[in-house]
Amino acid sequence: MNLRQLPNTISIFRVVLVFPIIYLLLNHQYQQTLVLFVIAGVSDGVDGFLAKHYGWQTWLGGVLDPLADKFLLVSCFIALAWVGLLSWWLVALVMVRDVVIIAGATYYYFRVDRIDAQPTFLSKFNTVSQIGLVIVVILSEIVSMPSWLVTTMIVFVALTTVSSGLDYVVAWSRRVQKHPH
Repeated sequence: MNLRQLPNTISIFRVVLVFPIIYLLLNHQYQQTLVLFVIAGVSDGVDGFLAKHYGWQTWLGGVLDPLADKFLLVSCFIALAWVGLLSWWLVALVMVRDVVIIAGATYYYFRVDRIDAQPTFLSKFNTVSQIGLVIVVILSEIVSMPSWLVTTMIVFVALTTVSSGLDYVVAWSRRVQKHPH
């Protein structure tokens, strides 16, 4: 294997990890879920580091990495709601944000110009917040935690999700307005 493909291989590994993570979540095996979720998170950092540090960035990696993140997070949110640990309204909010972003990017690509799909700071912050919420919810099933912590994290993720979605709408709307027709 060409070392330049290592970050892409790690992203594919992260996608494959989603299946046992969801299986374990749905079967209330929270300690094992947490271990695999942390492995997925660390692998995300490793593939990003390798791609940037060694210049191993590829178009495929630029697509695979965020898709792997979305697949992992949305799947975890759905599974956590399914077992009653998260509310469905939060799952819907997260998914609506993603649909709005994808629809906007698709519109821009086909109607305006090619897109540079770099995530915004708020988007990255939202992703970290969502990861943190998944960890806190799973941890709360393993060790005793104050209920206000989970509630606070849920509210925080809802706020970062809305803020990030609005940030994309405003940024892309400005790009459309500035683009010569």
